[in-house]
Amino acid sequence: MHPVLIFRHSPTEGPGYFTTFLDRHGIPWKLVRIDAGDAVPDTLNGVSGVCLMGGPMSVNDDLPWIPPVLALIRQAVASDIPVIGHCLGGQLMAKALGGSVGANPVKEIGWGDVRITDAEAARPWLGDATHPMLAFHWHGETFTLPPGAIRILDSAWCANQAYVLDDRHIGMQCHVEMTPELIASWCENGADEIATSHSPGVQSPDAIQADVPARTERLHQLADKIYSRWIQGLRK
Repeated sequence: MHPVLIFRHSPTEGPGYFTTFLDRHGIPWKLVRIDAGDAVPDTLNGVSGVCLMGGPMSVNDDLPWIPPVLALIRQAVASDIPVIGHCLGGQLMAKALGGSVGANPVKEIGWGDVRITDAEAARPWLGDATHPMLAFHWHGETFTLPPGAIRILDSAWCANQAYVLDDRHIGMQCHVEMTPELIASWCENGADEIATSHSPGVQSPDAIQADVPARTERLHQLADKIYSRWIQGLRK
């Protein structure tokens, strides 16, 4: 099988549990380190899927790598190559495909439930779950749905937590890839952001890091469902 192309936009926002999942299923992957100056590929020849991770920047920033990444997302969707986006990645997908990205009503940082908004569209990705599921959040912006996409998740602080397109692509505002190590790193690096945020959707580092092993295990149950569906569409 060809590798999954994974875009990392910040050194602290690596693929985390996503590559653990791919390794467990024997799926090869290749990391494109945007933060280290890696070039955005011109084509998707020899690529089975595209994964986009998070990052502290905005998709509306004037950064040289954003236009070619947007073009590559459009190329992937046009070629039926599955795309999955985490937080910034979901925003990049939305912008590339005709949606927009702007400020969320409140900043959302920490643990919080996501809820299914369209049972039929969510079923291939989440089964017949009807109860809220635990996810991790760290964002101040959010996306509108691109044309043709169906929203499948929301949360108390953000209307659009996940959408699916053509039953093959999924863009998420939340983070399902978190590991205890990533959570500890983000709390350390993001301590100033948390301290200066006066949003009801922002939790303290102590609150975020409470009971992390059990919470992460629940998070990975959600990730397993989403990732299991996504890899079914990979180009062999």
